[in-house]
Amino acid sequence: MAKVSQTHGIDARRVLEGLDAYRALEAKQQPTWPDAAAVQRASAELSTQPPLVFAGEADQLRTRLAAAARGEAFLLQGGDCAETFAAATADKIRDRVKTLLQMAVVLTYGASMPVIKLGRMAGQFAKPRSSDTETRDGVTLPAYRGDLVNGYDFTPESRTVDPGRLLEGYHVAASTLNLIRAFTQGGFADLRQVHEWNKGFVANPANQRYESLAAEIDRALKFMEACGVESAALSQTEFYVSHEALLLDYERPLTRIDSRTGELYDTSGHMLWIGERTRDLDGAHVEFLSHVRNPIGVKLGPTATVDDALRLIDKLDPEREPGRLTFITRMGAGKIRDVLPGLLAGVRDAGATPLWVTDPMHGNGMTTATGYKTRRFDDVMDELRGFFEAHREVGTFPGGIHIELTGDDVTECLGGSENIDEATLATRYESLCDPRLNHMQSLELAFQVAEELKQLRHSHDQEVRWRPGTNVPGR
Repeated sequence: MAKVSQTHGIDARRVLEGLDAYRALEAKQQPTWPDAAAVQRASAELSTQPPLVFAGEADQLRTRLAAAARGEAFLLQGGDCAETFAAATADKIRDRVKTLLQMAVVLTYGASMPVIKLGRMAGQFAKPRSSDTETRDGVTLPAYRGDLVNGYDFTPESRTVDPGRLLEGYHVAASTLNLIRAFTQGGFADLRQVHEWNKGFVANPANQRYESLAAEIDRALKFMEACGVESAALSQTEFYVSHEALLLDYERPLTRIDSRTGELYDTSGHMLWIGERTRDLDGAHVEFLSHVRNPIGVKLGPTATVDDALRLIDKLDPEREPGRLTFITRMGAGKIRDVLPGLLAGVRDAGATPLWVTDPMHGNGMTTATGYKTRRFDDVMDELRGFFEAHREVGTFPGGIHIELTGDDVTECLGGSENIDEATLATRYESLCDPRLNHMQSLELAFQVAEELKQLRHSHDQEVRWRPGTNVPGR
């Protein structure tokens, strides 16, 4: 439990009692721990560990997201479907960060506005499941719920839930964050270097359709160089982390009272989101996150109604604070054009201005005849285009994208410039849960979204003027 004290005249005990109101409500998608005492010991130890992120960083992200909600910035949120402890190596973390940086440069130029970089990293260790169990060849074992709960290997030992994984997840998240901070502040994120990486992507004959956009970026950078522009903003960048706040036995002990303000922050990540399966108004997840000051996201599927959205706003963002609440829509390519415009208009007409982001991955899943879960790149792009079309129709701002991706050359999603087909899926299918875009598909997506952003900019006849003293766009 967090330390109880008097902070800024606030009764900390009362604040924590308010936070713990979630314990009386239904918490969906939680593991069944066989040893309650072991969970309590793990939670108690977690509560003594240093915070993974700091309140000031979460506040800064909320300011950035507020700009995106006003149409003055764009959010790029991406990373693994489910992080694993084994994959938290320097090379794999570097490649994920590299992919997001490459995408951000392209999006920044297309949007002519800052791009907020938010990784699905350093905490995406727990996953909701459609069933509590999994059966293979007549053997039934507990479902894999992410490395924070149990192992992926289909053995009784691996699938046994283990509270010790809560602490292991914390330490893996801490080391991941250390590397992210080193990469983004130590020169790895240099804008010129990142663009050189993208030039290599465009040099591939399959991607030459993006050559003109890459050439425009190249000219802009050479112009800056000729003008003698040289600052830390060229070599360093802001980078934030996020995950689904699913496992409450992990999130609660990492929630702390900020010594500056006396307010609660979940220090497991800068931004936390609530999934489509756990967004019940009277459920534990919504209640828990309503008490913390972090920016909060909520996934909205095709069954979401205007009333659902407005009630979530009332619960999670009653003060209508810019940057506090992000709606992440996951409708499916075949439904987004029918469902999203009404949702956007209803929320707009109620006077609320959340940040709207699209997740074009989760609504477009399919399973091949050979049993591989996959997605078609064309369906992902179709939902992205539908997202932009819906906002144009209603007159609201398409504020960002939320993508499951990896920096590796896996073969998990069909199509793209590499023309991955069903036969190719088996060659490098590595995801433990849902299929991810590989490095090349992620960059291809970024170039296509940049084209949408350029059209949006031109349609609004918008001239972007940067105030003196601000960072280089997107940095």
